[in-house]
Amino acid sequence: MEKLRIVFMGTPEFAVGILDTIIKNSYTVVGVITAADKPAGRGQKIKYSAVKEYALEHNLPLLQPINLKDEGFLEELKNLNANLQIVVAFRMLPKVVWEMSKLGTFNLHASLLPNYRGAAPINWAIINGEEKTGVTTFFIDDKIDTGAMILSSEITIELEENAGHLHDRLMHLGSEAVIKTLDLIENGNVTTTIQEESSEIKTAYKLNKENCKIDWTKSALQINNLIRGLSPYPAAWCFFSDKNEEWNIKIYEAKIIKEEHTYEIGSLICNKKEMKIAVKNGFIQVLNLQFPGKKKMKASELLNGITFSEQAKAY
Repeated sequence: MEKLRIVFMGTPEFAVGILDTIIKNSYTVVGVITAADKPAGRGQKIKYSAVKEYALEHNLPLLQPINLKDEGFLEELKNLNANLQIVVAFRMLPKVVWEMSKLGTFNLHASLLPNYRGAAPINWAIINGEEKTGVTTFFIDDKIDTGAMILSSEITIELEENAGHLHDRLMHLGSEAVIKTLDLIENGNVTTTIQEESSEIKTAYKLNKENCKIDWTKSALQINNLIRGLSPYPAAWCFFSDKNEEWNIKIYEAKIIKEEHTYEIGSLICNKKEMKIAVKNGFIQVLNLQFPGKKKMKASELLNGITFSEQAKAY
């Protein structure tokens, strides 16, 4: 049995949950690699990644390379003398990095591979109306999320669950999967499964302005899935227009009302407490939203201070 010396690579909150579990299970982490600091927000203050915050708090050796092929970085990485590397929500590694450790480099991905390879697996599983998802550990190769699988673990997506809630559940599931994977590697018991290629494989495309915009001509279920799948971040959005004014709105929570109606698609129907948008097989009732320059609020709160005419539209 070979004692593991681990280098951990990751950036967001999701990765912190995994790193914390590794530390709490008494594994030796000899170094942490995370993204370079970036200015963020209105004041463009330098923001540390969630993983950097954790590494500093726990006095873990930290590297923040801009270029993963930089000779200086590669030398520092080599000097950490790790025999295993773990990657969680980081970035694509060059071969010279993932080949460096004797026992390999494995990745934890928040989907049941080969489905939902790519940048936003948690979001797309909900957007596409999946009933289940999970996590997979696999050894990295030269493509994105295609390497030989070590193990996977599955959970059911709850009916009205949003991406934030699913993220937290997958972080716990992922922590368990990583510990099981470490145990297999440490004891020399790893067997892998090659990912099968098929034209049916679904992709977790990077989220952008276009694929986060609500198309009100779609079914109520598709619209609600998009809203859930993008909440709380980056949030589904659309325009509201009324009386020659137009607003760019984010919608965080909604519910489906199945009902026959004669309203035009996208009609905004409001009373003092309720906001509904007409879709082809009923209505989407907006529960939580954000107007430009305002905080996120309940629709009923917004309707206390704004009145929409019968011509108001969502598009």
